[in-house]
Amino acid sequence: MNTIYLADDDKDDCEFFVEALKELSLKTELSILNDGVELMTKLNESVTEPPPPHIIFLDLNMPRKNGYECLKEIRETPKLKKIPVVIFSTTANQDAIETTYSLGANCYIRKPTSHKLLLKIIETVLNLNFGERGRRLSKNKYFLKIS
Repeated sequence: MNTIYLADDDKDDCEFFVEALKELSLKTELSILNDGVELMTKLNESVTEPPPPHIIFLDLNMPRKNGYECLKEIRETPKLKKIPVVIFSTTANQDAIETTYSLGANCYIRKPTSHKLLLKIIETVLNLNFGERGRRLSKNKYFLKIS
């Protein structure tokens, strides 16, 4: 079973994600965390015993602690640094893409506007092999464009 953490403060986006995940009928356990402080607390509590989450979908604009701060903290924490982190944001701003790449995210996805595209994105990301060492997509493939 795959354990997925979705860190996002937008209730509609979270519901959209939950519906898509249910439709895919994958064996997953989803934890939704509504801000960066919640995410980091959950990670620090749950990763003391294996397994850590298989993947984190991380929004950038969240209250209390934003996605950039969370990503930096995840990559600087030995027990967390190998967890694949997929940036899941509404922005396709080049500065955001460059910054998250330099902070160590595994790939970057712009949130889709259609249910069909979200299904495709989740399925694609869950089939990527980040491996035990948290391998990242190469820089030219980092901004994952799925249509």
